[in-house]
Amino acid sequence: MKIKKVGIVANIEKENIAGFTSALKKWLEARGIRVSLEANIAAAVGGSGGFKLEDLAAKADLIAVLGGDGTMLRTARNVAQHPVPIVGINMGTFGYLTEVNLNETYAAFELILKGDFLTEKRMMLDVKIRRGNKTIASGIVLNDVVINRGNLSRIVELETSVSGHYLTTYKSDGLIVSTPTGSTAYSLSAGGPIVYPGKELIIINPICPHTLTNRPIIFPENSDLQITLWSKESGATVTLDGQESYRINSGDVMTIRKSKFYTRLVLSPHRSYGEILRSKLGWGSLPSGAGKRKNAS
Repeated sequence: MKIKKVGIVANIEKENIAGFTSALKKWLEARGIRVSLEANIAAAVGGSGGFKLEDLAAKADLIAVLGGDGTMLRTARNVAQHPVPIVGINMGTFGYLTEVNLNETYAAFELILKGDFLTEKRMMLDVKIRRGNKTIASGIVLNDVVINRGNLSRIVELETSVSGHYLTTYKSDGLIVSTPTGSTAYSLSAGGPIVYPGKELIIINPICPHTLTNRPIIFPENSDLQITLWSKESGATVTLDGQESYRINSGDVMTIRKSKFYTRLVLSPHRSYGEILRSKLGWGSLPSGAGKRKNAS
């Protein structure tokens, strides 16, 4: 794939982000690449003509995200309807989604502009929240949907059915419904399994279940989940990718299923997924010369 147009998205709260964005833009333009900026970073660098994320994706062959995993999640949700590949450049600590480290940026782009890179399709989930016959909220996630009791003192009851068949009623602090990409996020902290992110599966993971035999379960990609909240207090909270939050009441129903949209992530030419796990989870060092990912066009 030949890259001719690049869109840049950035976390404007990161230190020196305006300077780095300007430098990357000039570097790309010097190589004949047309560069467009998201509106907030365009303003931060003193320019004009920035775009909304959805419009930026429609104009680009590639989106470069400068920030952390949170910026990647926001970008993925907002450009989901456009099959544009996304490369994450980490501006802080090492990330799961932002695979390219800051000091590797230009070396990685040298390969990317030649078309010498790999992408991986990441499954996403569609979410709808119904109150009676009315849909009160909907969205799409790359990582997870979290139903949480919030500040309530009591546990919540979450009646859960899978593809029309009753599974169980979780009595717990909440429930995490995760994609494989999200398996290394909140779900992992709650005792869930690590699932290879390129797979298409749905993970259900209860948070602090009252019944200790309620354990994480992995379901096939074509599973339709229906989760009904039953609570003796004033409802609970549903959070999408840790960034969008909705208050729900007892009796509200959440439906969660695989989305028809995917996130296409550009994989780092410098490290494998196993190396990312070792770095984040402290599993030990890599033997010299081993485990390097081969580039492919």
